[in-house]
Amino acid sequence: MAVTYGDLTVEWYGYATVRLEVGGTVVYLDPGRYGVLTGEWEADSETAADAHPAGEAHRPTDGDLVCLTHTHHYDPDGIERVARSDATVAAFDGIDVRQSARDLPRLVELPSDVVTLGMEDEALLADVPLWTVPAYNDPDGPRTRPDGTPFHPRGRGCGFLLSLGGTRVFWPGDTDVIDGHEKLDVDVFVPPIGGSFTMNRQEAAELAAALDPDLVVPVHYNTFEALETDSRAFAADVASRGIPVALDEHN
Repeated sequence: MAVTYGDLTVEWYGYATVRLEVGGTVVYLDPGRYGVLTGEWEADSETAADAHPAGEAHRPTDGDLVCLTHTHHYDPDGIERVARSDATVAAFDGIDVRQSARDLPRLVELPSDVVTLGMEDEALLADVPLWTVPAYNDPDGPRTRPDGTPFHPRGRGCGFLLSLGGTRVFWPGDTDVIDGHEKLDVDVFVPPIGGSFTMNRQEAAELAAALDPDLVVPVHYNTFEALETDSRAFAADVASRGIPVALDEHN
């Protein structure tokens, strides 16, 4: 299933993998991880099975631009599956393979043209205007490790605001709701709602109300147990605020 907004198509493949297309230009957000592109994803519960894309094997290789928010969402196989041979990869400059237990190549070793960006940069890549936005967990908030360290410290990740055919799409990345989010000019909001490591569904709904976009498409939930949430309750919450919302849960 795909969600449409004017000429824009939004497809959630599972976890944080999102495909955006308008006018022949294709953008992917954080492709891969947990088997969502390889056909290996398995639901932890019936709830997840009913409210998450099926995780079918995909290798479209049609992406003009691939955006990477942080190390945990860096999946070279996922990039290879979605990117064209001449694609550009827009990667947060804080991605450090030494922070991962996985055996990952450095960004410079990828076959694609890689452009690294800071937390508050702007660029024109693959003819797509984009801006990066800080993404992190509040050290005084609930999303910290037992030693008090945030799961996503400031400086380890970013979000992306993209203008596709004049439509501004916001993917916050793995983050709490932070100061400045509410001031962004957003047409299509693609929030994480799984909680545990990011904003939860209630916080995402409140941010949607503040942003007042034309459409909300939630992602980053029900991929594994820690991300399980009630997406239908989220949709009802957002809709009650007068904001259109679509659940893209079955591909």
